[in-house]
Amino acid sequence: MSMFCLSRPLGRSVVLRASIVAAGLGLPLSGAWAEPTRYPLTVENCGHTLRFEAAPRNAVTIGQSATEVLYALGLGDRMAGTALWFNDVLPEFKAQNDKVPRLDNNAPSFESVINKRPGLVATQFEWMIGPQGVVGTREQFHELGTPTYVMPADCDGKNNLVGADGTRTAPFTTESIYKGIAQLARIFDRQDQGSALAADLRRREEAAVARAKALALPDASAVFWFSSADLDLDPYVAGQKGIPGYMMRALGLRNVVQSDEEWPTVGWESIARANPSVIVIARMDRRRFPADDFEKKLAFLKSDPVTRETEAVKQNRIVVIDAHAMQATIRLVSGLEALTDAMAKLRP
Repeated sequence: MSMFCLSRPLGRSVVLRASIVAAGLGLPLSGAWAEPTRYPLTVENCGHTLRFEAAPRNAVTIGQSATEVLYALGLGDRMAGTALWFNDVLPEFKAQNDKVPRLDNNAPSFESVINKRPGLVATQFEWMIGPQGVVGTREQFHELGTPTYVMPADCDGKNNLVGADGTRTAPFTTESIYKGIAQLARIFDRQDQGSALAADLRRREEAAVARAKALALPDASAVFWFSSADLDLDPYVAGQKGIPGYMMRALGLRNVVQSDEEWPTVGWESIARANPSVIVIARMDRRRFPADDFEKKLAFLKSDPVTRETEAVKQNRIVVIDAHAMQATIRLVSGLEALTDAMAKLRP
């Protein structure tokens, strides 16, 4: 079996193309105009009540989930800065992204965010802005009159104070992604664009799940390897209840990792004993750790005396997908599609 590499997510969808054209012509994206947002607007978000007197005129995003949702809503001209990048921006958003300042590839400083005088700061992760936020707490921003929005996927059914990357108290579902799209669309009065985006993602998600279930693979299993602090150390792999855990459950794959932590470290000896059918590795442009480079991951898997004996490596059943397709982002559906393509090759 050949290795599958999704070095970039699938091309621009028909709906996104229609969104861009319709937005340029000032046309509605659905059969009729959605009801405009009525301000002042109140939004409940991860234990905080946000109030907006009008659509924010400028926003700062920390994490690609929020960034690319706002781009998909056509809001690049409302963005004052971005930060925390794992992968290059999606090609269809490059023109918008080229005009937006990048505050930092990783965690920006509190001052650099506030200096943009944003009407909204949207973050993908609570560990960036939250009770122990490395950028700041939500209270610090709110005291200065700057509302903060945490993407619901990182707080709904999740305790971010347990485990290095948080622990899921309930299994992740993609409804939290659609909730984030709908709320951000409401905040910025872009409901038509939000509805079109969510409808396209739902259609593709359902198609990938249906195709995988039709394969009816007997006891196929997988492990998702995000990165490692060092290639000689235990890898960060996906737990049962996180985003890749959902992907595996939805497609009928058994996750060989039993932890409920988001990205626990697990020894390769334990993973090799479980002998997963497929190893899924993250491709990212970030270089925080040596294992962020997917080529180094591949070289390790094929040379390490433990990993090279697993069936997945022997049969070259290694799937490479963007890191953000392993997270609660609009890229997740591309990850489902790539994984389903790989599963089709497992048929006898």
